[in-house]
Amino acid sequence: MKCIMYKPAIALIVLSAAGAIPVCWGSSGSTGGDGIDELAGSSTNPEFNHTLLLRYDRPAERWTEALPVGNGRLGAMVFGGIQSELLQLNEATLWSGGPSEWNNPGAKAALAQVREALFAGDYTAADELCKKMQGPFNQSYQPLGDLKLNFLHEGEPTGYERYLDLGTAVTGMRYQIGNRNFTREVFASYPDQVMVVRLSCDQPGEISLTMTADSPLRHTVHVEGQDTLVMGGRAPSHVYPSYLKKENPVIYDEAPAPEGTTFDLHVHVRADGGAVTASGDTISVAEANSVTLLLSAGTSYNGPSKSPGREGRDPVAVALGPLNAAKQLTSEELRARHLADYQELFHRVTLDLGNASAANALSTEERLVRFAEGGHDPALTTLLFNYGRYLLIASSRPGGIPATLQGIWNKSMTPPWSSNYTLNINTEMNYWPAELTNLSECHEPLFWLIENLAHNGYETARENYGARGWVSHHNADIWCQTAPVGAGKGDPRWANWLLSGPWLCTHLWEHYAFTGDEAFLRDRAWPLMKGAAEFCLDWLIEDGQGHLVTAPSVSPELHFYTPDGEKASACIAATMDMSIIWEHFTNCLEAAKILGIDQDFAEKIAAARERLYPLKIGSRGQIQEWFQDFQEADVHHRHVSHLFGLHPGRQITPARPELFKAARRVLEIRGDEGTGWALGWKINFWARLLDGDHAYLIARNLLRPVDLRSGKTYGGRGGVYINLFDAHPPFQIDGNFAFTAGVAEMLLQSHLGEIHLLPALPTAWPAGSIKGLRARGGYTVDIQWENGGLANAQVYTSKEQLAPIRYKNVLINPESDPRITVILQNPSN
Repeated sequence: MKCIMYKPAIALIVLSAAGAIPVCWGSSGSTGGDGIDELAGSSTNPEFNHTLLLRYDRPAERWTEALPVGNGRLGAMVFGGIQSELLQLNEATLWSGGPSEWNNPGAKAALAQVREALFAGDYTAADELCKKMQGPFNQSYQPLGDLKLNFLHEGEPTGYERYLDLGTAVTGMRYQIGNRNFTREVFASYPDQVMVVRLSCDQPGEISLTMTADSPLRHTVHVEGQDTLVMGGRAPSHVYPSYLKKENPVIYDEAPAPEGTTFDLHVHVRADGGAVTASGDTISVAEANSVTLLLSAGTSYNGPSKSPGREGRDPVAVALGPLNAAKQLTSEELRARHLADYQELFHRVTLDLGNASAANALSTEERLVRFAEGGHDPALTTLLFNYGRYLLIASSRPGGIPATLQGIWNKSMTPPWSSNYTLNINTEMNYWPAELTNLSECHEPLFWLIENLAHNGYETARENYGARGWVSHHNADIWCQTAPVGAGKGDPRWANWLLSGPWLCTHLWEHYAFTGDEAFLRDRAWPLMKGAAEFCLDWLIEDGQGHLVTAPSVSPELHFYTPDGEKASACIAATMDMSIIWEHFTNCLEAAKILGIDQDFAEKIAAARERLYPLKIGSRGQIQEWFQDFQEADVHHRHVSHLFGLHPGRQITPARPELFKAARRVLEIRGDEGTGWALGWKINFWARLLDGDHAYLIARNLLRPVDLRSGKTYGGRGGVYINLFDAHPPFQIDGNFAFTAGVAEMLLQSHLGEIHLLPALPTAWPAGSIKGLRARGGYTVDIQWENGGLANAQVYTSKEQLAPIRYKNVLINPESDPRITVILQNPSN
């Protein structure tokens, strides 16, 4: 082992898919225009990086072909049309509805009846009784609207290319008409809270266009002065989930002081040369050298407890603040500030799995098809890994709200599953890569959600269940509803699941585990963790056999067959329940010990943990999904909830070989197919089972293209759209994040208190490197491998005591192993 004392210097290197590039744009009308050639690279450029660039040879026709940009609050899907450009816009706080009463005072009486039926073995009766415990459905994430640009071009375009550069978080396009080279760039700036659209040509006076806006929400559009387009409107007071198939799912409040979030969009036009004029709801630009559009938006959302219609903020003021500040900056300054912010996050991690020269000249769509047909392209895996980190940065930033089922991108007033927070796997999955891939700051919006769910969940626990602590169920929205949804008609297999609180709290613990931030653990995490544990203690009941169990209990979204052959949902002590509680209690015990507080409470948790209903192995050699060896109604179901203890938990490990083997048997029974996000979870499962080749098989399945214009399919169900959005289908962003986390888990694991190097390296990646991954304990790790084996590793730490290091299931001694270098950062003098 080499030990190096290291004090880092700070430098900014602007990298893109084509290597180092100038920070600023070229001047209007100059050769090279906006530097787009340097930015996007070309198939003949030796520095072209296929791991950082999504590229296409035609405009998007479908929403899942458009390219996303975002700053955690503002989002856009950019279509890249030649004669007409469409930016479909979102603002993260624009939702239907407002805070409302959702608790159910009758739930306590129903709970006693449900438990009586369950212990009598009448599961179908328990299902019907569970419906008496439900509350209203959640609200829905809403689209802001569309910005539409129509260009006045003459001539036939050639040389079209559309791209998203993950190295700079800039999307754009370029094309030629005659001897004129046109370029566009779009990015969403977090530091300046505006979206920037840059239109240019290498010949002067060639940019002419008209611009207007539209929205599916109730709205008006007008122009202020000659250079600012304004759209304002209101969201519905209620939107029913699309799966209810209501004839009229969208409801507006028609009262004089209506409920509903109001919104405002301002688009300011800044032209170099030419003329800017306005007529009605349209702005026209004639013969400019270049044009910069500054987009800013705001809503009346004022927190989860205040009516957006009657107690909301002024959305115009929210929009104008950032816009007025951005107008004081040049386009070059806005871009440089955006790059400095984004790249400090994105370039913390670098993955290299090798390249495939045969794929270098192909578009992303062509690469997906070639890979699905058996072609070799390890850089495509790297691209999707990088894309997951890009999407997390773009959709989840400090001060904002968490990424929804679709991140911050949504075109529909009735999006799939309301594009809300599905807490029985999907929301948590969104944040699996946050700590592991060195984006800890992006975890912050989830902590905001947990804090607000806890605030509301104390009342739900008391009123619905007569319990201490706080509770939340399987669905939540921006208003932080904590009662079960379903409105008395929901299937309990999803509506009545109620252990999202302790699962969400594992993210608080993980943040501490990766960062070592004891102040965070003491001041923010512990009160929330303790409250969730209090609810668990009160929710657990005796089973008459010496165990503590949950009742009612469901394995999310999956029926089982009763001994009478009927389908049922509710039971006692579903395995996922017991694993989540075990995990949460374990985290609480460790936290209380570290903080040196609440020892009496910790003793109660420890005693309860010892009596939890244990994991069982069923007749097929599998970990049972329910407390009895019931047969699942769908053997290939997308949820694999009973393996929570394998991932993301740490209850099923190689140290418990019988359970470890039984977990593998579960995955063999479930199979290698699934929805996009389910495939993502299976990558993580197989990585935790230390089977890299099987994890890679699932990764290949997830990289299958779906919804191709050609109509061609490649088997299975889940995959990715050509813009690399995860396809359930439909689009769900959690599969993107699970893929990124799964690749990282294949290369580094630390959940068992060790730094495990290359725990699930597949034979398909014989050589490569990963730099900047994080390990629990506050470590940053770089790994290089050759010929399928470890070449060297660097471990960065501020501690002099190093965690054990494991490779190939053997603990290695860093003192005597020359492959390991320990770098002590910021050592005391």
